[in-house]
Amino acid sequence: MKVLIYSAKPFEIELLQKENNGKHQLSFTPERLTSETALMAINYDAVSIFSADDASSLILEKLNDFDVKYITLRSAGHDNINVKIANKLGISVANTPDYSPNAIAEHAIALFLAFNRKLNLAQQQTRQYNFLLDNLIGFDLNKKTVGVLGTGKIGSVLVKILHGFGSNVLANDTSSNKTLIDLYDVEYVSKNAIAKEAEVLFVCLPLTTATHHFFDKSYFDQMVNKPIIVNVARGAVVDTDAVLNALNTNVISGYATDVYEHEHGVFFYDRSNDKPEDEKLEKLLNHPSVLLTPHQAFATNEALQNIASATFENLNDWESGKHAFNELS
Repeated sequence: MKVLIYSAKPFEIELLQKENNGKHQLSFTPERLTSETALMAINYDAVSIFSADDASSLILEKLNDFDVKYITLRSAGHDNINVKIANKLGISVANTPDYSPNAIAEHAIALFLAFNRKLNLAQQQTRQYNFLLDNLIGFDLNKKTVGVLGTGKIGSVLVKILHGFGSNVLANDTSSNKTLIDLYDVEYVSKNAIAKEAEVLFVCLPLTTATHHFFDKSYFDQMVNKPIIVNVARGAVVDTDAVLNALNTNVISGYATDVYEHEHGVFFYDRSNDKPEDEKLEKLLNHPSVLLTPHQAFATNEALQNIASATFENLNDWESGKHAFNELS
């Protein structure tokens, strides 16, 4: 098959080429899939896209006009593609669902620890030969009440890690996970109970219509213990205006996040010489109680290898006339 790989990053191209092993005819572009760049897919059988690409209905119709038959996502989340429309058009879609639960859960812990123990500030101060500790005080995670919203693959790994810290874990999901309850003493409670009781709150929810702006003003207003919020889900699960208001009114102690709701066209690019005109992003970047990383939670050697493997597993299944193992419908 001829395959066009959108949003190709230098760090993944070699892995993708190696995994392909010459089977498919690959082309790489650093460009995102957009209405304009969809034209690049003319004469290709399949395209591979990333979380920053736009595969909404109108763009899918263009790809269909260009006879693209397959779309494989190099991500677990698929909120950037209208799967129902793709299937209706006869375009098969598959994702890479299990590529990096460990990588993302570990990054969530890293975000919390870096924020709570003020590692960025400590580094800045020591580079200035300031070795005072007065403004570097954090707290133990041991015996703290920690909320985990979403206990899928990532949330489950996170619960395991938190159990190792000795945290009291409260969880919320559409269904409870008996294994987590039995092994790690997790207590499933309502989302409102988590808001009221959690001292730290990890967000591992998928982005759906129901979870869009899950963290809105009304949810923040229920929080009692001024928790630190850690987001490794999707940016739009948290209303940026609401989280900034919660920070400024001391409703929460901090926001450590790997995602931002308006990150498309910004994250994964060097914008240092072309700064985006985004007032909300500017406020987040300059807020003393925000730690923001550039959607890097997935970026480990192991996760990138798993993404490459799953991408070509999907393509090879389609080439063989089968449904992809990770096919979405």
